[in-house]
Amino acid sequence: MEVIPKQFWEGVEQFNSGQFYACHDTLEALWMEASEPDKTFYQGVLQIAVGLYHFGNQNWRGAAILLGEGNNRLRRYPEVYSGIDVDELLDKSLTVLKTIQMAKPEELALLKLGEDENLPLPKIVRSA
Repeated sequence: MEVIPKQFWEGVEQFNSGQFYACHDTLEALWMEASEPDKTFYQGVLQIAVGLYHFGNQNWRGAAILLGEGNNRLRRYPEVYSGIDVDELLDKSLTVLKTIQMAKPEELALLKLGEDENLPLPKIVRSA
């Protein structure tokens, strides 16, 4: 595994502060240049960020698709990868995905990411 570039950590800060579109832009540039296994890792994080961006815009279908794809990519990685607690990110983003999938249409508009204890805002956490 190569050294994680500074740009990745910028993307992490953007993600964790809810700037999902900015995170997408930052990580997309890295993803396009990266080689495996980092390439798929960046793509998974990127897709989760875009899924959360769609969630914020109440694009439920887009959110569910991208959260699902991002989770499927990250599921292949060990619980800690590149200093990131992958399991923590997967756990929280899967909670968001399942909530979208199980909510009735009239309930979706009421969902508030991070404001409800049952719907925590996913964060990218450095492993201890």
